[in-house]
Amino acid sequence: MTTSQKALPLVKDRERLEGRLKEIPAKPGVYIMRDESDRILYIGKSKKLRSRLRSYFREASDLSPRIALMVQQVVEIEIIVTDTEAEALALEANLVKQHQPYFNVLLKDDKKYPYVLITWSEDYPRIFLTRNRRLGKKQDKYYGPYTDARILRQTLHIVKRIFPLRQRPQPLFKDRPCLNYDLGRCPGVCQLLISPEEYRKTVQKVAMLFQGRTQELIDILTAQMEQAAEALNFETAARIRDQITGLKSLTADQKVSLPDDTVSRDAIALAADDRHACIQLFQIRAGRLVGRLGFVADAESATPGAILQRVLEEHYQNAESVEIPTEILVQYELPESEMLAEFLGERKGRKVTILAPQRQSKAELIEMVERNAEYELSRTQKFADRNSEAMQDLANILDLPDLPRRIEGYDISHIQGANAVASQVVFIDGLPAKQHYRHYKIKNPAVTVGHSDDFASLAEVIRRRFRKYAEDPQLERVGNPDFPDLVMIDGGKGQLSSVVAVLQEMNLLEDLRVVSLAKQREEIFLPGESLPLQTDAEQPGVQLLRRLRDEAHRFAVSFHRQQRSDKLRRSRLDEIPGLGFERQKQLLAHFHSIDYIREASPKQLAEAPGIGPRLAQEIFDYFHPA
Repeated sequence: MTTSQKALPLVKDRERLEGRLKEIPAKPGVYIMRDESDRILYIGKSKKLRSRLRSYFREASDLSPRIALMVQQVVEIEIIVTDTEAEALALEANLVKQHQPYFNVLLKDDKKYPYVLITWSEDYPRIFLTRNRRLGKKQDKYYGPYTDARILRQTLHIVKRIFPLRQRPQPLFKDRPCLNYDLGRCPGVCQLLISPEEYRKTVQKVAMLFQGRTQELIDILTAQMEQAAEALNFETAARIRDQITGLKSLTADQKVSLPDDTVSRDAIALAADDRHACIQLFQIRAGRLVGRLGFVADAESATPGAILQRVLEEHYQNAESVEIPTEILVQYELPESEMLAEFLGERKGRKVTILAPQRQSKAELIEMVERNAEYELSRTQKFADRNSEAMQDLANILDLPDLPRRIEGYDISHIQGANAVASQVVFIDGLPAKQHYRHYKIKNPAVTVGHSDDFASLAEVIRRRFRKYAEDPQLERVGNPDFPDLVMIDGGKGQLSSVVAVLQEMNLLEDLRVVSLAKQREEIFLPGESLPLQTDAEQPGVQLLRRLRDEAHRFAVSFHRQQRSDKLRRSRLDEIPGLGFERQKQLLAHFHSIDYIREASPKQLAEAPGIGPRLAQEIFDYFHPA
């Protein structure tokens, strides 16, 4: 369906809808729903495509408000038939990961749960905590999200004491290792005193901990210790013995009382209110609780069983086969448990059982997981109540018809016009949604060193942000997750006026509510009003705008500093003939600083990617004139 045809949604064209549904086979596969602009709204799977798709369009269909809104926009349905249900699940996962449709978002991007990231994309992988799964590259591996950040940091600290790992992201010295090498905590990665292959073997052992394979790792190390002792290599045997002792201290927590300790199992349960669903997943290996993961979902998006199904699908799709347990205990029956069990069994290479226990010790385990989910829900509710109060207060201040669920904030950063940049930050339901943050480099030729113009810069950014809505008046605004309920400009009446002028020119002012927040007295200005609103700087709605303004300022300043730093780093290199932009990047990536480049010999310079002997000599001569 092309965008030029602008067909009616299927719910308003029953004849075309019935014809399309009759064409769909009752076989397993994946379906793709598109709107009138040919955008993908939703990607789903089913063991019987025709039945699943017909269920969306029944008059008495029990759809959540979110899915009902989606169905009203569906103009075309595509299908991909597969041979098995498991193939449909795998294909759906790949398509969702590739296209990331809005209505497929079930799990919220909750930053309170950290992940462990291992950067396998690097020759010498790093291991660190992050709260953003969008960092890293395809080869990098995430473990989590873990519910207790304090315990996770302690674990990572102990791991770095047990195993010799790189301790710093960048070397401290150019030509020698730091004290960590002398203490045996680092194998000298910065000076390449260990090969990438050997170092990755150490990191693979650490990865086994976060895969829940601690006992398997202890068994491997025990065998290595015995071999070293038999070979009279007592120093190596002692070092491995200390590693085993440290690992056992990590797993000295209380055992989970279940009759068959040899079975690896996961137990999952949730607690939900009208809006939020908090999910807990306990990982139990050899009778011990080795991991407790947490997820937050939209409770209105699906039934409890369907939410658990989606969490398990997303979790195990990112897991390695050795991390998949042979038994999964669930609080509710899953709508497609057979499909999931078949998919996981194929990946693991052995049968995977999914049970909803009703009695005895396994049911008691599910009850324990549910109690932990209820505790997390209570914390989430308190946080949500605070944000809801702030949004309600802000709606009252600005006389908005509905709560401002998506608020965008804009700020400009520069030093006397130099390296002028802008930031766009987004709060959804009162919380930062960093996946929607954007940077802008100011392109206005009038903004130069010594001549700044925040008014023109803001006007440029707003024009670029909302240009597509001005160019296509038919583009949906109400209900569009990309269109903000409120725009906040960091500044006073002048900044606000420049933005209002642009929105009027683009015929968007009637659809877009915009305000400004002045720093000095935390005053809110409305378009066309000479005086600020009568507000208290400490009331919840104003505090929400202040948090948004501060975040926009932080994000703009950090990007400005990055641009300024990059320019300063390259300013001297720009003067070297034959050293273009790409070679400068390669040179800085290799040496990390101008000081290291200045101290390097021609031979060392030639070792950098893209730098041959002749160019290396020119670089050396530039820093060491005769």
